[in-house]
Amino acid sequence: MSLNIKYGKNKENSLEIIPVGEVDIYTSPEFKKVIFDLIETKDSNIIINGNELDYIDSTGLGILMSIYKKAQEKSLEVSIINLKPNIYKLFDITGLNKVFNIQG
Repeated sequence: MSLNIKYGKNKENSLEIIPVGEVDIYTSPEFKKVIFDLIETKDSNIIINGNELDYIDSTGLGILMSIYKKAQEKSLEVSIINLKPNIYKLFDITGLNKVFNIQG
């Protein structure tokens, strides 16, 4: 499977990022580069919409942590919305549900 990354400003003027497909060892470098570039150029809070995310592995979770740290350096917030139950379970097991603001 591959990864497409859609993004744009939402009504709260946050940057909404929608990963479509899988964030894994193969697609994580691209995911990280795109989001780091967006953090540098857009200077907006980040919302990661998991509605179209089918799979994430430990590499992907590590990338999310690096995105979180990069955003913190710029005093930006990172929220995650619309995770599927099987993906939320990974956040719960790893304790990342206590790090990230995860909604619905």
